[in-house]
Amino acid sequence: MADSAHALPLDAANEPVALAGAAAVARGIGRLLARNDIWTIPEMPLAGGRRADLMGIDSRGHVIIVEIKVSRADLMGDGKWTDYLDHCDRFYWGLSPDLDRQCLETADFHPDRCGVIVADSYDAEILRPAPLLKLAAARRKVEVERLARCALRRRHVDFDPHCATWGGEYAG
Repeated sequence: MADSAHALPLDAANEPVALAGAAAVARGIGRLLARNDIWTIPEMPLAGGRRADLMGIDSRGHVIIVEIKVSRADLMGDGKWTDYLDHCDRFYWGLSPDLDRQCLETADFHPDRCGVIVADSYDAEILRPAPLLKLAAARRKVEVERLARCALRRRHVDFDPHCATWGGEYAG
């Protein structure tokens, strides 16, 4: 069963229609990460009420978060992004190709802790790899279990939408 939330929309001639904004960047990053055996889900709820734009797990069990920004105002105005660092082993900024990235080199954006990916709706490129800053084993276990439960719930609701009304932890 195809995941329709991530399928590229088609026009009347069944030609791909370009996605706009953050959805386009998320799609390109998702393709890059999938090719590298890193599987993600979008809009992952985190403890404390925040949501990671993309969160996933690599083949070694490390937790990855990507925070997507498509405008300078959004990038500069996000003062709580450092909260994500407590939930992952690697953190990336995911940016549209036309966004000025210079500010990401300043101390305010912790370039020693954050990678940078640039993407459009078709593909992405890692411009700066994110360093591996391992979570404590107990914390990683909690994050992986929450991620798995959220992904499983979403998958179940894909084939039985009625279950969506039953609620549950991290309904996302």
